[in-house]
Formats: sequence, structure tokens, C-alpha cells
Amino acid sequence: MTPLSDLARSMFAAAVAAVAPDTLARRIGFFPDGIEFAGSGLRPAGRLNLVALGKAAPGLAAAFLRRSQRLPDSVFVLVPDGVEVPDSVAPFARRASHPLPDSRGAAATRELLSILASCAPEDGVVLLLSGGTSALLAEALPGVDSEELGALTSALLAAGAPIRELNAVRKHLLAGTGGRLAVACPAPILTLVVSDVPGDDLSSAGSGPTVGDPTTFADAISVLERRRLASSFPRVLVFLAAGARGEIPESPKPGDPRLAHVSAHLLGCSGDALRAAAVVAQQAGFRTCELTRTLRGEARSVGTALAALAATLAPGEATALLLAGETTVTVRGDGCGGRNLELALAILESSKRQARIELPL
Repeated sequence: MTPLSDLARSMFAAAVAAVAPDTLARRIGFFPDGIEFAGSGLRPAGRLNLVALGKAAPGLAAAFLRRSQRLPDSVFVLVPDGVEVPDSVAPFARRASHPLPDSRGAAATRELLSILASCAPEDGVVLLLSGGTSALLAEALPGVDSEELGALTSALLAAGAPIRELNAVRKHLLAGTGGRLAVACPAPILTLVVSDVPGDDLSSAGSGPTVGDPTTFADAISVLERRRLASSFPRVLVFLAAGARGEIPESPKPGDPRLAHVSAHLLGCSGDALRAAAVVAQQAGFRTCELTRTLRGEARSVGTALAALAATLAPGEATALLLAGETTVTVRGDGCGGRNLELALAILESSKRQARIELPL
């Protein structure tokens, strides 16, 4: 292992620690009667319900339970397969598939919708939302075939659809996304989001289950047409077309009065991670340059462009380039790996002839 690889590992560790559940939970104000965050308080006279969804759900729920001065009256945690669940949260955890939806996610979504619908106006709900939620909330809207929904999700991922496109479709096919969780619940909801989407758009994170959806049925149709999938999923297209004609209710939009009881805030994001990584690099004598937090594009092409950019840096000046976002991969063949691995390999391949570029291998 080289000094550069040691530094890269230290930067990565600092980035992860900056968005760890315990770190983020310290940003929440806990009081004997409830919580507060960014000026939004939740101190219900009735029941306090904790809901945690996504890849970080177990850690966030465990951190909340450790710090909360008021014990929640109910806890609901929905997490993808393979994610470690602390013992304190295990009794409340449901598992489902990710990134493709499955019947367990659908059943868990129905259970969650029932829990929220049973809340009284004097109750309160804390929703801890993190990446992966869109796939977990797998209950389809009436009229949508669940098996076709899974096949469509797989096809969109393989076609390299970015998260905004994927979620525009999901929000018009799934019963728990695009503000519908909030519409189902008569109690105040405080949503705290750990964002993994470029730009930290709360309507896109987890497909925005408690916030207004700016996308439309027509947008979802455009995604299928752009990715050349409309003809492969005729029943989905018929459903979306009915929605575009107004025959099926749209998802609630920003400003919808049915969402007035929701407060949604960013609890943590890639900016926190990049700042922590920058500190480690600077302490090692590196100049740091945050290129972007909204990186998008085909992973292979982006990697090539980043290698070319690195080649333009001044010789002898130690520089750490920092960036975050979400690239995509158009799947060809049956290889393994993900978009980050493809991005890294593209940088390596493109940098082989650049003698001035040192890679932390």
C-alpha cells in the first residue's frame, strides 16, 4: 500500500464518518416532549411514531433511540437485504429487495400506509429517510402490475436512466412515493433526509414520499420514450397515458394543502462528506478542489473526462480533486460491478499514459 492509498483511505473514512448516523443524530434537538430540527418542532400531545426507511434506516433509528428523551410509541424500520441491523432496532425491522422491488417491500408499504392512516391529528411522525427508499416502497398503485413494475425498474437501470428519470416513473406507479405517504397520514410529519441524490432535491430523495412531486404522468411517459422502453411495457404506458389524460389522480404537487402538515429538511448530504475528506487532504499538505456535488453522466465517459482534467494540473502541486454525485451505466454484456467501479477503472485506463498523474493504488 502506498502513502497515496493510505491518504485516500483516510479521506474516505472521514467522509463516511461525517455522515454516520450518530454524527447526524447530534444535529437533532431532543427534548422530554419531542424533537426539533432547523426550527421545526414535533412535540405531539398524542403518540410519537418513528419511521426509518432506506439503507441508513437501521443506523438512523438506533441513533435516534439512543439519544431520544421521549421513547417512541411505535417504531417502523424498512431496510434492504444485506444491511446490518443493530439489536436495538431488529424487533422493528422489515426487509425487502433493492434495487428491484419485491413482494416483501409491497407488504411493508401496505403496513406502513395502514400505520400512518391510523394516526390521530394529535399524534406525530418522525420520518428518517435515506437512499434506497424508492425500491423498498414497492406497493404499486391500483392498475399497475407488480411484476411488470419490477421488470421496468430493471430495464430503466440497465438503460442508464439517471435517478431523476427513474424516480419520475416510480412516483407515478408506486403507492408510497411522490407525497402519498403524507397524504395518507392525518398527523404532523417531520421528515429528516440523508440525501444521496445530486443537488439534494427532497422531491427526488427516496422518491419524495412526504413532499410535493413536481413531475407528472407526462414526464414519466417521456422517460420511457427517451429510453426506448415504451413499446416493451404497453400496460404501464396505458396506465401512464390515462394519468396524463386526467383519468387517474396526479401525485400531490408542491403547495398542495394536503401536505401542509409536513416539514422536510436535509439532515445530511454529500457536502458533509466532501468537507470532511478535504480536511484530511489539507492536513496532509494537499490543495483541495471541490469540482462538483452534482456529478452526472455515463460512468465510463465521466472517468475519461476526469483523467483528462487531472492531466492539466500543475506539475509538482499535490492536489486532491473532490466530487460527488451519481453517474449511470448503460449495461452491455453480463459483467459485474457498479457505476463507481466503472468510473474508477475508466480513470485508471485513461491515465495510463499520463506519467504525471499518481493514482492511490
